[in-house]
Amino acid sequence: MAWAHHVQSLRGMSNLLPRVVGDIMTREVVTLYEEDNLERIEEGMKRYRFRHLPVMDDGKLVGLITHRDVLRAQASSLETGGAQKTKWISESVFVRDIMQQNVTTATAEMSLSDAGELMLKGKLGCLPVVDDKGGLCGIITEADFVKLAVRLLGAV
Repeated sequence: MAWAHHVQSLRGMSNLLPRVVGDIMTREVVTLYEEDNLERIEEGMKRYRFRHLPVMDDGKLVGLITHRDVLRAQASSLETGGAQKTKWISESVFVRDIMQQNVTTATAEMSLSDAGELMLKGKLGCLPVVDDKGGLCGIITEADFVKLAVRLLGAV
């Protein structure tokens, strides 16, 4: 549902050229808590096509979980009993155990070129967007940049 909202907000943008992160970021973001276990997280990521989920504690961003982090935590389906091991891991491993804690972030006022450069240099798939108190305002992803490129190329 947040995905559909994001697509609508991008289509509804005015003809002004986006310049800052706040112009194209997704504002409605699904988040996790450190004490959540991994059960159903991969399923939700697949269903809603999310690859990055910010982790919150007391209203502040404290980490990030990517689809790759979740896959790394699972047992291989090729090993004996892999499915049972993955079920056990999903129930007993928590977000805090696998989340990335040192998360590179952006602000809504950051220029799109600076955000894009940060993502390219750091090989990052997203930047959570935070306010000056560490609260989450949104997220900007590679997909947001691709959508912007398609929109701009269509205007040529």
